[in-house]
Amino acid sequence: MRHLSFILAVLFASSCVCAAAADVVPENVSFNNDVMAVISKAGCNMGACHGNKSGKGGFKLSLRSEDPIYDYNALTRDVFARRIDPLDPDRSLILLKATGAIAHEGGKRFAAGDIEYQILRKWIDAGASRSGKAEPKLVKLDVTPTSRVLIDPEQTVQIKAIAHYSDGSQRDVSRLACYEQSQQVAELGIDGTITRKPQSGGTLGETTVIVRYLHLQQAVALAFVPARPTFAWSGPPTNNVIDEQVFAKLQTLRTNPSELAGDDVFIRRAYLDLLGMLPTADEVKAFVADGSADKRTKLIETLLKRPEYADFWALKWADALRVEERSLDTTGVKAFHGWIRQAVADNMPLDQFVRNLVTSTGSTYQNAPANYYRALRNPVARGEAAAQVFLGTRLNCAQCHNHPFDRWTQDDYYGWADVFSRLDYKIIENKRRDKNDMHEFIGEQIVLVTETGSVNDPRTDKPVNSPRLLGAAQPLAVKQDRLQSLGDWLTRDNRLFAKAQVNRIWAHLMGRGLVDPVDDFRATNPASHPALLEQLADEFVASGYDVKTMIRLITASRTYQLSSDTNETNADDEVNYSHVVPRRMTAEQMADALHQVAGVASQFSGYDKGTRAAQIAGVPKQRRGGEAATTADQFLISFGRPPRELACDCERSNETALNHTFQLVSGPLVADLISRQGNRIDQMIAAKKPVEQMVDELYMTALGRPATTDERTGMAEHVKRSKEQRKGLEDVMWALVNAKEFVLRK
Repeated sequence: MRHLSFILAVLFASSCVCAAAADVVPENVSFNNDVMAVISKAGCNMGACHGNKSGKGGFKLSLRSEDPIYDYNALTRDVFARRIDPLDPDRSLILLKATGAIAHEGGKRFAAGDIEYQILRKWIDAGASRSGKAEPKLVKLDVTPTSRVLIDPEQTVQIKAIAHYSDGSQRDVSRLACYEQSQQVAELGIDGTITRKPQSGGTLGETTVIVRYLHLQQAVALAFVPARPTFAWSGPPTNNVIDEQVFAKLQTLRTNPSELAGDDVFIRRAYLDLLGMLPTADEVKAFVADGSADKRTKLIETLLKRPEYADFWALKWADALRVEERSLDTTGVKAFHGWIRQAVADNMPLDQFVRNLVTSTGSTYQNAPANYYRALRNPVARGEAAAQVFLGTRLNCAQCHNHPFDRWTQDDYYGWADVFSRLDYKIIENKRRDKNDMHEFIGEQIVLVTETGSVNDPRTDKPVNSPRLLGAAQPLAVKQDRLQSLGDWLTRDNRLFAKAQVNRIWAHLMGRGLVDPVDDFRATNPASHPALLEQLADEFVASGYDVKTMIRLITASRTYQLSSDTNETNADDEVNYSHVVPRRMTAEQMADALHQVAGVASQFSGYDKGTRAAQIAGVPKQRRGGEAATTADQFLISFGRPPRELACDCERSNETALNHTFQLVSGPLVADLISRQGNRIDQMIAAKKPVEQMVDELYMTALGRPATTDERTGMAEHVKRSKEQRKGLEDVMWALVNAKEFVLRK
């Protein structure tokens, strides 16, 4: 008992010391380690305040404390050193404004008795010295917990942040760390106490809290779960590792997955996801009637072998690789798109596909992958695009300052851009039509590598001359082939490459990436299912970067095959894959589906009649005097087809907007397709089919299912009451293509 009392006393004393340490002013206040932390905690160096590029009120600080030397001079030298007063620290302008003692546009940031005030005052009183080189530096930030599930009535969690320094010392900095959240479901206390907001109770709430101290940051994943006292886990069967991981988390969240989708829903989903088009009525009927247990697996195999698969998945890469006519011209677009499509059709391993892209030079007409660099005219654009498309990493913030939410510095940014700095172009000819558009090229170009050249660093206005692969400590050797080194490093044993690419495949099939957005991998944007992402990356690498193998794995999972119908436990879940979240068809899917339902061949500007939207090679540039855009072209633009001017997935919009409703209700394309002579309606009338059979055919073609008894009766009566049978059938077709069931992929 004596030993137990001693142990408890020690533990209690330790916890008291640790808690107190978070609020204790250091004996020797350091500008770099303490004052800079206070400035960050008070929000003074945020982009909306003095961290703005132009500063605020004549006072400018570096963004989020990235440049201590600059900030020291701003505090102690600017405006005749009026911001601090070592003779009377309490009269220092920085303290008077921050406490609201005198007018401050940013409002009161802390009170006179707060630790922020005490640290600043002590530093000023001691002479406002600058940190010395021998002073210990922050090297690590430990944050606990890294994740937590809180089940009602538990609503609060205490986050602890421990700073580790180069001299081996450590300190509780929970009180001075900064806290931000991804979803506004909790109240963030200044000391790291996180409490769920009262108004958000009763439903599942998830958020990621970013804990930042000086230049280091960590993420904490939190889930607030309703008590659900009557909850019972449904125990669904698992088909593979995907289900094991997804269902394990759902059970922890007291959320049951939905039931499996019906066969009619599954075949429509699979066709849209793999081919970008709807199944025919006969294909749906045959699949539903098939009684074999493995028919879903066999369907996926069949779809993967169809030419439409290559068309549709080539479209995705054409978006990412900026296949558009303004930069590549029509010949370049056809060559590049043709190569991409053939690579998809051949199931070229993705590492080989990407290596071919980043190492290719030569004629953009004769060596199609060279068009990848033709669309990216400078080293900065090449570096940003390669990181974003192939590594799922957004670097653009680091062009002007160290990345505020990631580990990338400006040195990383310009060293990476320098890898691409010796690419140049020999323009064989340029028959540019728009003399004012310097980005338009019409004619063959040669992409080549020069022996000299370096990207310019705007901070020094000097060449970098230090090409470094992203995150590498050392630059590439002088005589090292930069593009070959890039290709090898990017695709061989690069964990981030594997994870980024499986995440893209997952996002397309599941509607949301495990890391979302798919091109924003960073520690402060963690995966919803980290272990699953790692396992999928393992499978991808083991398969030899085989895209079809990954598609088979995902589509075989019960998770992929779940219904969009929710139950009482998962209606508020949109991120954990407990049910399918319906999403609007893409612009190309919608256009092709409308033509398919109407039974009319599509016509797009510059392409043969019958070319589907998913087969269009590139985005055309509309010019005065050129071929006029068809109503189908205009429809694609309206529904969010990207212009392919950026390497960002954000260019494509699949959101639902009011103009989409207008396009479907009264737009020229829908009106033309429904009224077009010789369309499906005319074909059915010519075949003298009974009205009820015609109604069923329209339902099967548009929705992938027969009409219900009530629907069939109601629609048939409407057609029979119409003065003209054709007009009545037009009404039925119009109603179906305006139905949510048609517009949404479920």
